[in-house]
Amino acid sequence: MRLLVTNDDGIEAEGIQALARHLAGAGHDLLVVAPDRDYSGSGASLGAVRPDVPLPVRRVRIDGLEDVEAWALSGPPALAVVAARLGGFGDPPDVVVSGINAGLNTGRSLLHSGTVGAALTAQSLGLRGLAVSVDLGPPWHWETAAAIAVDALERLVAGPGGSVLNLNVPSLPRDEVLGVRWARLAGVGAVRATVSPLGDDHLQFELAPSGHEPEPDTDQGTVQAGWASLTALVGVTEAWPDRNEPSTPEQVYVPRVAPGAEVHPVRHVPDDSDRPRFPAA
Repeated sequence: MRLLVTNDDGIEAEGIQALARHLAGAGHDLLVVAPDRDYSGSGASLGAVRPDVPLPVRRVRIDGLEDVEAWALSGPPALAVVAARLGGFGDPPDVVVSGINAGLNTGRSLLHSGTVGAALTAQSLGLRGLAVSVDLGPPWHWETAAAIAVDALERLVAGPGGSVLNLNVPSLPRDEVLGVRWARLAGVGAVRATVSPLGDDHLQFELAPSGHEPEPDTDQGTVQAGWASLTALVGVTEAWPDRNEPSTPEQVYVPRVAPGAEVHPVRHVPDDSDRPRFPAA
């Protein structure tokens, strides 16, 4: 199985390098393609791609992974996923692992996360995706998040094609994390945006603590309680209400893993479809 490892903090970030080392140590075949700078907040953007302007890439070396092919790409992480899927770096990947992001990606604002955007881009191309984030340091517990990500990857691979899992890990040593639990998205994450005028020609945009006390079965609440949270995500999908046939509760409500349930007894990864959305290369 070939993994594409990417992130939105840039290829020089500690998080992606710790993640790549752990995945390689677990015996996976890796390709690392990540932005050449910080593209945080880029969502699933591809950037301004033009056919008449070549896309700059350069080979890089990751300490301890001299045999792993690694590239810095001038563009956001979703573009790295598309380029790799289309064969820009040799054999296309089977799974995309994105992270480790410096800071949680919880709640519905993860729509704007480049880390999560890369995983959802993988889904749109028929691949599985895992997004990995760790709570703020210091100290930064990259090794904790990387070790839990290796375990979560096994669950992802065992699930349906096109599945995406969003993993958020507390800022704790590995032996202090209580475990991994399924969680739903919080309505409000750890931070929220504030915007204020700065003179007549600028706006000041900041991320400030939300001060919101999350419900315990949400991703934010789960992490605050000392667990790693795991949430199955679906990106772009269609809504087709059937106006001709009356719906029954059995048609409307599909059995799902209960939010807040521990992961280890649960064998199914929720997903909207097991059909790849992109033709095989």
